[in-house]
Amino acid sequence: MSVKKIGLIVGREWSFPPAFIEEVNGRNAGVIAEYVKMGGTRMDEPCEYSVLIDRISHEIPYYRAYLKNAMLQGAYCINNPFWWSADDKFFGASLITRMGIPSPKTIVLPMKAYPEGVVSESLRNLNYPLDWDAIVAYTGLPAILKDAWGGGWKNVYKVNTIDELIRAYDETGTLCMILQEFIEFDQFVRCICVGQTNIMPIKYDPKNRRYIVEHEHLSPELGDQIVSYARQIN
Repeated sequence: MSVKKIGLIVGREWSFPPAFIEEVNGRNAGVIAEYVKMGGTRMDEPCEYSVLIDRISHEIPYYRAYLKNAMLQGAYCINNPFWWSADDKFFGASLITRMGIPSPKTIVLPMKAYPEGVVSESLRNLNYPLDWDAIVAYTGLPAILKDAWGGGWKNVYKVNTIDELIRAYDETGTLCMILQEFIEFDQFVRCICVGQTNIMPIKYDPKNRRYIVEHEHLSPELGDQIVSYARQIN
């Protein structure tokens, strides 16, 4: 029987990756897991992995290119690298709203600054200056300003006034930001989704950025509703 291989592409995290590798390899089930090593990928290069688990390509474009090519060679990638191009937070908020799933009110903003070569004549379609009063009238205050493509809690600002919003916006450079209604929450849940049917809502502590093992943290009704929403999205 040939051995199947699972490859992990990871960043700085040291919790999930080694635990996953140890669990898979400890089962002795004809499957081994290991970290992928790459450096200069040919367009016709075969992929030695049946499955690739990607934890960092949203920050490393070369890894994303490698993963797309690996899919062409027959590998299965989690998460799909082709979805990344549409996976911005503004599109996500717009999509689930169209689906009838509740979302914080969200506005996508023009960038504060632009790369070299983009001049004022390049931006003739933009309304300027921005109507900050109208913007916060929609989202309300406080609100959350964050990178539309970001993750890992980077470039996230909670703003309580228009002045705070403008000061934070002025720091964002060439990032495309969204402003989002701030929701005071009683419970914070993240869903782990495997395929389109296997969904586990997990309690999350955003202040300390960690998952909490508590199996009955949701009422049956709320748990069913969250799983239903996650299934619709997936």
